[in-house]
Amino acid sequence: MDKLNILIVEDERFQREMLKGFLAGEGHRVAEAKDGNTAIRQVQDGHFDLLLLDFKMPGMNGIEVLEKIKNINPEISVIMMTAYGTIETAVDAMKLGAVDYIPKPIDLDQLLTLVNRISERQTLIRENEILRQKVWKKGFAQEQIIYKDAGMETIINMVGRVASSRATVLIMGESGTGKELFANLVHATSPRSEKPMIVVNCGALPETLLESELFGYEKGAFTGATARRMGRFEEADGGTLFLDEIGELSPPVQVKLLRFLQEREFQRLGGNQTIQADVRIISATNQNLEEKVKEGTFREDLYYRLNVVSITVPPLRDRRGDISVLTKYFIKRFSAENGKDIKGLSNEAMDILMKYDYPGNVRELENIIERAVVITRDQVISIRDLPFEEISPQHFADYKEGGALRDEIESLERKRIEQALDETGNNQTKAAELLGITERTLRYKLKKYNFK
Repeated sequence: MDKLNILIVEDERFQREMLKGFLAGEGHRVAEAKDGNTAIRQVQDGHFDLLLLDFKMPGMNGIEVLEKIKNINPEISVIMMTAYGTIETAVDAMKLGAVDYIPKPIDLDQLLTLVNRISERQTLIRENEILRQKVWKKGFAQEQIIYKDAGMETIINMVGRVASSRATVLIMGESGTGKELFANLVHATSPRSEKPMIVVNCGALPETLLESELFGYEKGAFTGATARRMGRFEEADGGTLFLDEIGELSPPVQVKLLRFLQEREFQRLGGNQTIQADVRIISATNQNLEEKVKEGTFREDLYYRLNVVSITVPPLRDRRGDISVLTKYFIKRFSAENGKDIKGLSNEAMDILMKYDYPGNVRELENIIERAVVITRDQVISIRDLPFEEISPQHFADYKEGGALRDEIESLERKRIEQALDETGNNQTKAAELLGITERTLRYKLKKYNFK
């Protein structure tokens, strides 16, 4: 972990010296400030990674100092310290950008845990910035990995660590989480980036075609093989082969892939010549390969060959902090593609997007926003532009039968139906079209909500 530049902002001299001695003993570089004005001057004049900021001080209190410090340098991590703390004070501090809150008397073990966590975070950010520079230099711009979630920061960092090796990488995650995007990032930041990354969807081809697709074939190998054809392994020589849906491989193809991973050589279908290829394998799956190994449908030795380094991409519902930044990105992208000037979403629309659990993950959010951009008549996307009328309330976070969220969703449905009927003069056909649902569904909802 990196050692930090820390500024202790505390009006009690004994407390300052005690904290300085403890943190300096851990190898950190520590400075002191006895009040808010002194702290602000030091931040303006120097570089600090972390502030330990007392809440109650003469002159400006900690919240006021925090606000001014964040205006000077929003990247500084701040831990608030106070013996007078309340939940409200903690919430105010977190809203202004404090990373945590620690009560007095200071528990030094707790403080060290917080400082170490910030140090790890700083290391990740620094390494990931180096990775971003590397990506930009190599022209990886066909798609961006948009994120804000700290867990995603860790995954990006892992990509940076494994990219320079030739180790096989297994990327796991639900459908729609962006596994191919991470495979692209591994390749783009590797020494193989000047060579191609060949993509094969193992679930899209039948067994016989998949084998010839991967390894190629000789003339006469089968009916219709009128000439020799190179396979994907030969095409990817010097580069990367991305095998998507690896769990769909048949046993015979698993055997041939295992042989390649062990020997780095293969034979074309119908041929005797042994061909060598320098290919890095990245594979992806939305299945549980360990369960398939136990069931006997996936070779254990192949699983371990593929799983030298594993990366698990979390579903969107487990990184809800990314929903807002992804939404903004998709609105900007689809607005440009469709020649529209969409400013954003209403608060109600954003609220419902944040509560939805996205069984289709990022791909589903992308489709929702594209549809909303296309059909909206306004510059701000509203609830009426979102396709949630026919989706069960169980797909929303914190849903409970008869609970407040269900009531809220049903209230939004009623309101949208009322608006659609008003706009169409109670014409159910046009109202259903406006809502993006069938007339049958609309009639069901009219009955459900006792519309007259």
